[in-house]
This record gives sequence, C-alpha cells and structure tokens, in this order.
Amino acid sequence: MTLKDKKISFIGGGNMAGALISGLLAKSINPAHITVADPSKDIRASLSAKKVNCVDPTQDPHAAIKGAEVIVLAVKPQVMAKVVADFADVLTDEQVVISVAAGLTCDSLSNMLNGHKTIVRAMPNTPAMIQMGATGLYATDAVSDSQKQTCEALMRAVGLTIWVEDEDQLHAVTAVSGSAPAYFFYVMEAMIDTGEKLGLTRKDASALALQTALGSAQLAITSDDTPSELRNKVTSPNGTTQAAIESLQSDDLASMFERAMQACVSRSEAISQELAQ
Repeated sequence: MTLKDKKISFIGGGNMAGALISGLLAKSINPAHITVADPSKDIRASLSAKKVNCVDPTQDPHAAIKGAEVIVLAVKPQVMAKVVADFADVLTDEQVVISVAAGLTCDSLSNMLNGHKTIVRAMPNTPAMIQMGATGLYATDAVSDSQKQTCEALMRAVGLTIWVEDEDQLHAVTAVSGSAPAYFFYVMEAMIDTGEKLGLTRKDASALALQTALGSAQLAITSDDTPSELRNKVTSPNGTTQAAIESLQSDDLASMFERAMQACVSRSEAISQELAQ
C-alpha cells in the first residue's frame, strides 16, 4: 500500500511524531502532504525545516484536520481529551485516526472524539526514532481494509508492524516490545559494569557489549534457527559459555523476565483503567 498521495496530519510534534515524520520522509513521502499541529513555536520551526506544513492549533484547531485522510494523535494521554475536543466536531468517517497514546482504549478515544469509530491504536517503541522500531496495531471494526493498509504502511516507515485481533493484547505488546528496549538497555548496562570490574576500560567494555548485542539481534533476525537453537550451537559442553548459561539458569533468569513482563502488563492494564475514569 502506497502513502504517496495520502494527506497525513499529526496532532502533536514531539519525539514519536518526529520519528514517524523522519521515517516517512526517508520513504520519499512528499513533505507537502504532511501537516503538524503543535502549539510550540520551537517544535514548529524544527519541523518546518523539514519542509512539512506546520500550524498553530491555538490559532486554528481545524487547520490540520481538514483534508487529512490519516490523523495521528501524538500527544500525552493525560491531555488527549482537551486537545481533541477542539476538532472532534469536524471529523468524518472517511478519516482514520491513529493514536500512539499508551493506555487510552478505542472506547475512551471514541468518547473523546464525539463517537468517531474509525480508530487504530498503535504501540510503537523508542527504536522507531532510528527507523528500527516494532509496533503493535489494533483497529476497530469501523476501519476498512484499505485504511488498515494505509496505517500499516505509515507505521512501517519506522520499523516492523504486527496486528493484534484483541485490543487487550496490546498490553502484551507493551511488555514484549513497547517497554522492552529498557530491558535490553539494563542488560547492556550490567554487562558493561561487569566488564569494567573484570579489568576492561569502560569504553572497551561498552564497545564490545553493544556490538555483541547488535550482532546477536541481527543474527537471530536473519537466521533460520530459533534463539534457543542459536544459543545451543554456541554453548560448547564444559566450555565458558556453558558455565555462564548455567549460572543464569541457576538464578532462574527466565522466571525473572516472566515476572517483570507480567508486572509490565499489570501496570499497563491499570493505566488503561485509570485513564478510562
């Protein structure tokens, strides 16, 4: 599905909107087809430098909405109701709304949008900022197949996309990818700290750990083997790797991750309930 002729508007021009816009421009999308509404003069100036249209919603809250086929809501969930109230009255069923606000359900968004039903929720993660993100998507029944293809193409501009059939599965997406970059950063941090304790300079320990993380991920992506199979192939009997793996297993690393990810899901569910009130 091409985005070539689609008119896309972003409500909010912060980090995630900026990442998506950079990804779209990298895919040769015409910047004249992209509009951003943000009250910050500095944000508008920064995005205007990329040749996209920028408007001040405090001057004309409808300016970014009129004529747009896709509207991306990229503001914090706590201010969403106030922001969308300014233009909800001009939305049409032909306009698909994509929300990247964590925790806000489609029902909550629909209520804020005067009953608008053509909504897609997106759960991206921070590597989207370098076009290497992973995004989970959920669409209401009101979203057409062609609109779903458009939304998928838009989010693919910053990385991998997958669809879930049940909106509640976005809590699992949050645990597996949305919050997960922080898990990997934490593992990198621990490896670098330990490398330094073992006698390496922090610079060298960082270079080795980060390159190994990158190479391991790329190998897992491109290999026909599963991560489990790859691990077994590099774990020689009675070798150094086996000693390290057995230590991790004795500390029950798998259960630690299970508990951590379940805590993430529980908090995601709680946030959704809090925002629905």
